[in-house]
Parts: sequence; structure tokens; C-alpha cells
Amino acid sequence: MIGGDRDRPGTPGLFASAAHCFLLADADDKCGSVAQLAVDAASGRLRHDLDAGLPDVRHPGRPGRPPLVDPARVPRRRLGSEAGRAAFVHAIAHIEFNAINLALDAVCRFRDMPPAYYQDWLSVAADEARHFSLLRDRLAELGHQYGDFPAHSGLWDMAERTADSCLARMALVPRVLEARGLDVTPGMITRLRQLGDSATVGVLEVILAEEISHVAIGSSWFHYCCNREGREPEATFLRLLDTRYSGMVRGPLNREARLAAGFTQSELAALQVAAGDRL
Repeated sequence: MIGGDRDRPGTPGLFASAAHCFLLADADDKCGSVAQLAVDAASGRLRHDLDAGLPDVRHPGRPGRPPLVDPARVPRRRLGSEAGRAAFVHAIAHIEFNAINLALDAVCRFRDMPPAYYQDWLSVAADEARHFSLLRDRLAELGHQYGDFPAHSGLWDMAERTADSCLARMALVPRVLEARGLDVTPGMITRLRQLGDSATVGVLEVILAEEISHVAIGSSWFHYCCNREGREPEATFLRLLDTRYSGMVRGPLNREARLAAGFTQSELAALQVAAGDRL
């Protein structure tokens, strides 16, 4: 339970600790520190240090590589070649590394939420760190390291645009950007299985199962924020898509996974219309 030792002198602070992890640039340091932070939080060894400094959302800690380029300049390679699979695994690893920082930023930026909120997002951060490590290990088996391929910062752009609102963050990061993985990962798994790449399939199956719960956490706290502010969740979600999301909703949607992750049937119907899917 977070906050169990909040009044004990010398107890580490939740927000300072999350900010420290957020700013770490070395991948090994970040993953190890995040795992320990999640353990400390679950054990009640963190206090709510509301006076802790807030990190600049524009400058998350990350290694000097990979180079970040415009999304249109990221090379697209076919999964049929080993080089193409390595580039694909690298791209997913980059998403997972960003997801570590996204979860940490959700912890240290929004400081008026219930204790369970911080417990949830620290557990997500630890999961994302583990996902990144699994992918980096698989990348090494393919003869590459994280940083060998260019990447883009599209996922992080939304973090910057929602830094002013926990409600907007919960709506647009887990329920839009991360939920996209629920739609596309099953097809990737099928293709890689056809190619005989059981090692990458195994990693993606772990990630897919756990990402459903991550999106569900986002859905749960989105509804909490809506209720707290007296807003109707479905209308609010669709309005935020119109006003704050500059991309296009793409189909087909993984209805089963999205329903398990907290979407309603009417939300999915609206998203399918936006994506041009048949209902």
C-alpha cells in the first residue's frame, strides 16, 4: 500500500522516486530502478511527497540512441527477412521503452489521485520495463542492440499534449495509442508464427496478454476522472478524440480484447465508424 510510511522521517518519496526513474537515461538503470520502485510501493515504503519537483515532460530520460526521426523516415522492412524482423522487434522495444516513461510520468505528474492509482501505474511501469528487456534480449539474438535502428517519438508527443490533464492522458494514451497494440499484435503473431519465429511470438504473446490489463487500468481511471468531474465518459472520450487526437482511428478493431480492456459496445461502434469498418 502506497503511503503506509508517509509520515516516517527519511522515508523515500513516491513522486521524487518516480521522477528519478523517469529521468534515468540508461536502459539497465531505468529498468532495475523501476522494478525496485514497484516493490517499494507495494510494500508501503513510500510517502506522498507533494513538494517534490516535477520533471519536464519534454525531456524524458532515454539513451542517446536510437536516433529519433520523423515517422515517415523510419524504414519499413518486411518480416520475411531476418533484418526485417530485427527492425520490427526494435520498433516494438522502442514503444515499450516509451511506455515505461509514460507510466512513470502518469505517477509523478498527477498528484491528486487515490493511492490505488499510483500502485496501478507503478505496476504498469514495471511490466513495461520487463517487456522492454524481453524484446532487447530477442533483438540481441537477432544480432542487434537497442539503438541500432532509427525510431520516432510519436507516442511521446501525446504525453506532452496531455500533460495538463489526467483525464485526457487516461483517455488518449492507454485507450487510443496503447490500445492500438491490441488491434495489430494478433496479426503480427500470426505472421511470425507462419515464418517459424516462435521466439518472437512468445514475447509478443506475453506483451499482448498484459497490455489488455494496462489498457483496462487506463479505462478504469478515465472513468474515475470523468465521474470526479461530472462528465459522461463515452461522450467525453469521443470529444477528446475530435479535439486532442490528430491521428486517424484505424481498423480493424480487436473487439474481444478491447471489451476486456474496458471499452463499451457503443464506444466500439463509434470507433468502427471513425475507422471506416463495417459494423
